[in-house]
Amino acid sequence: MKHRIVVLGAGYAGAYVAGTLARRLSPEDIEITVVNAEPDFVQRLRLHQLAAGREVEAPQLADVFVGTGVRLRVARVAAVDPERQVVVVADGDGSGSGELGYDTLVYALGSRVADHGVPGVAEHAFDVAGRPSALRLRERLDSLSRLSRLSRPDDGANVLVVGDGLTGIETATEIAESRPGLSVTLVARGELGAQLSTGARRHLLQACDRLGITTLEHTEVEAVEATRVLCADGTTLTSDATVWTAGFAVGPIAAAGGLEVTENGRIVVDRTMRSLSHPNVYAVGDSAYAIGDNGRPLPMSCASAGYTGMQATAAIVGRLTGRKIANTKLEYLGNHISLGRRDGILQMVDDEGQAKPKFVGGRKAARFKAGILRMSLWASSHPTFRTPRRKHRLAAVPDASPARVVA
Repeated sequence: MKHRIVVLGAGYAGAYVAGTLARRLSPEDIEITVVNAEPDFVQRLRLHQLAAGREVEAPQLADVFVGTGVRLRVARVAAVDPERQVVVVADGDGSGSGELGYDTLVYALGSRVADHGVPGVAEHAFDVAGRPSALRLRERLDSLSRLSRLSRPDDGANVLVVGDGLTGIETATEIAESRPGLSVTLVARGELGAQLSTGARRHLLQACDRLGITTLEHTEVEAVEATRVLCADGTTLTSDATVWTAGFAVGPIAAAGGLEVTENGRIVVDRTMRSLSHPNVYAVGDSAYAIGDNGRPLPMSCASAGYTGMQATAAIVGRLTGRKIANTKLEYLGNHISLGRRDGILQMVDDEGQAKPKFVGGRKAARFKAGILRMSLWASSHPTFRTPRRKHRLAAVPDASPARVVA
């Protein structure tokens, strides 16, 4: 009986883990199934570019995993039952639901947009947290651009981006550069670019000014309506398209299944990304509450997805084969921010997560960010690279959790 590994989610972390496990473990001993709601690999880091009108590659997952032995199940994860070691899925074509049993589960479902309880966000706001929602925003921007060219050439439609984090900054600058006929406003709850060094923040504000972006700092949104946004200070902002980028949150599936989670639903894991409450469950990416080498929780980011994915892979291979588990780096070095296609900011941080005084800005930073995007896509969509001549056999073909495979 083969050891069943089920990977939930095929984003940056999930696709990497599934492909690397297939590359390192013998198919005679294991079977790997990936469950993903969409048939494509989604470059989440570039969804703001997709929404703004750029073409973004989306490889078919069937092609990504071809030749690896990984089984792909295009379905939505409805529930996880770690006591019975099953996952309940609903097929993407609506044909029905079913259960998948597992011996080792890798939870990589990522995160979604966080509305923070603000009324109207779900009904009226757009977001770039997923490919369908980014395409929906793209359609709206297309129609607003046509309208501005035909009827209001000197007074473009208003696009309101709510959120002063990296996603909000990148979304606002990308839309402003790609859609010059639209008026873009970036609403920041605090000081825009507060997480940056003084010089980097100055560069950010200059970029916003160059792109014609109106910035509203210290402005808290209380409600979103179809054509306007209501602020806490009584201000009303008109909006033809409100883009909500005020943070991300994880879904309730892990908590509902009884896994130990934080207050915001992230799975609490040990240094090897293994769940503290259920030792045959691993969490990676945004779903994991992992403590970095500096003693601080890793932030939700592509870099964290890479580090947690590598650590979980090493731990699973080690425990199943009886080999020593190597500790991979769990660090956060800095922020790489694109400001349209030809500008950017590379801001490194110290061990306390605070911005270092020096930064890199302009085209050099933009090229660096583009290189990171290309590398992330390649690493996630080429799981058979450096295929070893000899794959590791399991210490014993297990029929239970990895914790009982190796003493």
